[in-house]
Amino acid sequence: MIVTIIMSDDNPSFMVGQEGLKNRGYKSSDVKERLDAVRQLTGAKLEAVTDYSFDPECASKNIENMIGVTQVPLAFAGPVLIKGDYAEGPFLVPMATTEGALVASISRGMSVITAAGGSRVKVFDDMMTRAPVFRVDGIDHSVKVIQWICEHTQDIDDAVASTTSHGRLINIETFPNGRSLHLRFSFQTGDAMGMNMATIASEAVCKLIEENTGAVLVSVSGNMCTDKKPSAINMIMGRGKYVIAEAKIPKDIVEKKLHADVPMIVETNERKNLIGSAMAGSMGYNAHAANMLAAVYIATGQDPAHVVDGSLCMTTCEDVDGDLYISVRMPAIEVGTVGGGTRLPTQSAALEMIDCLGDGKARKFAEIVAVTVLAGELSVLGAQAAGQLGRAHSQLGR
Repeated sequence: MIVTIIMSDDNPSFMVGQEGLKNRGYKSSDVKERLDAVRQLTGAKLEAVTDYSFDPECASKNIENMIGVTQVPLAFAGPVLIKGDYAEGPFLVPMATTEGALVASISRGMSVITAAGGSRVKVFDDMMTRAPVFRVDGIDHSVKVIQWICEHTQDIDDAVASTTSHGRLINIETFPNGRSLHLRFSFQTGDAMGMNMATIASEAVCKLIEENTGAVLVSVSGNMCTDKKPSAINMIMGRGKYVIAEAKIPKDIVEKKLHADVPMIVETNERKNLIGSAMAGSMGYNAHAANMLAAVYIATGQDPAHVVDGSLCMTTCEDVDGDLYISVRMPAIEVGTVGGGTRLPTQSAALEMIDCLGDGKARKFAEIVAVTVLAGELSVLGAQAAGQLGRAHSQLGR
């Protein structure tokens, strides 16, 4: 392996040379050689990053220039009783975080949901999007390109099939704008999160469109996907798994376990999550959905950047005949149970805890994620309604 040191006045960095790129450089000796070079340049000892249990080859498809690992404490929240189409029964949910009080709060919410008979949860849609942008000559050219797409669906399907046996194109939406034409492709991607699959398939379709229409592909991602950025299109139309979880908590359980009453929690949600979020121009109408998403995603090998999309969550609370109805609408849960970080040993183990490792488990996993968010929302709303949030963090070392 060749380690190349690139130096500038303000930005020293390392790159793996051509031989290293070819072989990915993931033998233990290569990792050590790279680590020694970093130590020499930076003066940092980096002793803790060398203490890990898996063969570096396991990470060969997940990271470049590996020098060690960053370890995050792993815990579980629960159990929580789930009544989904795919997730059924009690679950202990793995969570990796450095935020004290988070797991305790989520577990409290889960205990309330379970005592109330569990959470009903459902996947309403399942599709991964990629939205290329083309340069066209003008609006008449846009019309011709759109017409060609509508008339050649079989050719487009064949182009997708040439790139994957797991993915299928289910929809193309068109968004012309002057000399730009945005297309939003929606794919079913099986149990993979599917972003790479969608990108490769989209490139094949775009090549076909270019060859037959004269439109020029500017970027395979024109930001209407939208990937890893807050967007109204994802909040409205969804991306990944579109999931809703709900629970009805009897009045006596609310008062006993959350130390608040139903009207207090309903008002807190309305004034905080709905009115406050609207006044701030937020696209997430929730208390802290990103907290639960990040902890579960890191534990299970998901792309943590997709917390941005997942936080487009709306929490609603209602007083129904004196009892508390609570739900979370999550239009963009982007998760997979095969590929990506799920290959890594500790992440695989976390998925095994909830029986969500491998084929046929992605929708089950999405249901568990949504109920975990519901539990976290319930607990924090209860704590804030009762004026206990600061005290809880203080007691748990925050």
